[in-house]
Amino acid sequence: MFRDASPGLLLVLLSVLGLSHGCLPEPPSAYRFTGIVCRLTYPAAVVLNEKTTKVIEAAFQHTRYPSVKGEKSILFIGKVIYGLDNLEIHNLSIGQSVFELHPGEGIALKIHNVSAVFKGTIQYGYGSWIVNLAHSIDFEIESQIDLGINPKLYCGASKVAADTSDCYLNFHKLHLHLQGDREPNWLKKLFTDFITFTVKLVVKGQICKEINKVANILADFIQDTAKEYLRIGGISVDIGITTVPVITANYIESYHKGLMSYNNTVSFISDSSFHPSHLTENRMLYFWVSDQVFNPMLTAAHQDGMLAINISGPELTDLFKKNLSSDMPVFIRKCLLESTSPTLRVWSSRVPSLNTSTLGTRVRAEASGELDCGDGGTLFFKTNVVVDVTASYAEKKLFLHGNRSQVVVLHAELPSQNVLLSDEQLEFIMEAIKEIGIPKGLSVLEVELTKVLDKQGTYLFDIFNPEVLPQDGFVIIQMDFGFPHHLLVEFLKKTLQ
Repeated sequence: MFRDASPGLLLVLLSVLGLSHGCLPEPPSAYRFTGIVCRLTYPAAVVLNEKTTKVIEAAFQHTRYPSVKGEKSILFIGKVIYGLDNLEIHNLSIGQSVFELHPGEGIALKIHNVSAVFKGTIQYGYGSWIVNLAHSIDFEIESQIDLGINPKLYCGASKVAADTSDCYLNFHKLHLHLQGDREPNWLKKLFTDFITFTVKLVVKGQICKEINKVANILADFIQDTAKEYLRIGGISVDIGITTVPVITANYIESYHKGLMSYNNTVSFISDSSFHPSHLTENRMLYFWVSDQVFNPMLTAAHQDGMLAINISGPELTDLFKKNLSSDMPVFIRKCLLESTSPTLRVWSSRVPSLNTSTLGTRVRAEASGELDCGDGGTLFFKTNVVVDVTASYAEKKLFLHGNRSQVVVLHAELPSQNVLLSDEQLEFIMEAIKEIGIPKGLSVLEVELTKVLDKQGTYLFDIFNPEVLPQDGFVIIQMDFGFPHHLLVEFLKKTLQ
């Protein structure tokens, strides 16, 4: 059964499928190499079809029609030589559109009532032993067209490709109007048949070619946008697909590598646990992300020095106003109250790791820190930290929640005095890290990650009821959304260049 849709829906669906560097023939064989899965359900397609008519309009309006020359022998007149020049489209309007997802095959799209006026110039000459004349007249052709496209998806050398050669136009109306009063009625009748037939062939060939061109432009645009979205500094993620996307009657699902790249090193996934049963069809958009995507990104962030924080001045002293059960050591109190500008620097001193379960994402890290008190000396400490983190997104901000945490102080000393801390002093440091340090670190990370999302334009999307669901070894992000109008505007600007 065909369903209402926008003509641009086809192009949008094809463009989200991503790049590939060698596709496996069957999805089950590719699951274990898959780090990220995207499922776009039918309700999402309904939203996408609301405004993507502009995409198909761009295909029509930017089509360039070649000049056409031909000749025809007419009884009593002789050979008529003609040419069509300067063919342009005007007054374009697109009516109802329907689409259907063909499970295991592709997408069928039908667009009804595409109305347009084609304007151009006819150059013609005719003659016999009596006359030999040449003329030029402007013309208009009123048309009403149904457009159909049945693309087939396949794996190309480095991407999912769409074969749109099964493209057809049905002309329900094609009326030729010659301009000027000097042309006799017989001339109009003469041209109506074979000129309109020629226009049909030209329009069909060029429109179908332009649709394929626009689809490729849109695919490149979306893929480039997605690549940049997953880039942070020198860290990037390969979103190339591992196999041909799966099409069912209710969704399109694509399978992506999710390989982190940093400093000429690339991560590797060979034992991913994905299975289609992990995802439902109740929400509009789903992302399945393996821990094997997150862990290499943590490694790269550690190597790049991103996992560090500096706090000084009033911001630092305010943090320690929190009431703790342990007594604050005298040297820390003096450092915070008597130093001119105390500074705390904390950094990841070993590659952290994470493991996701239904309780959240458990992050294990070794963190080192220095509390610089100026002339009052320096406190150095090294700790093992384990914290269970869950995430949420609301009001266009990311929130991280530390549910449980464990802290073990491995080493703590005052290097200038060559003094190790006592058990009571270590107890204070552990409590301070647990009650002050971890919440502060998560709040800083919230702000920084929200800035990254904002930089990539996430705030421009209308995202409704997003949920981040931790599972065993992976995370599911599911949401409903409004049409990303800014992407359409950017794409049309690119197409109009």
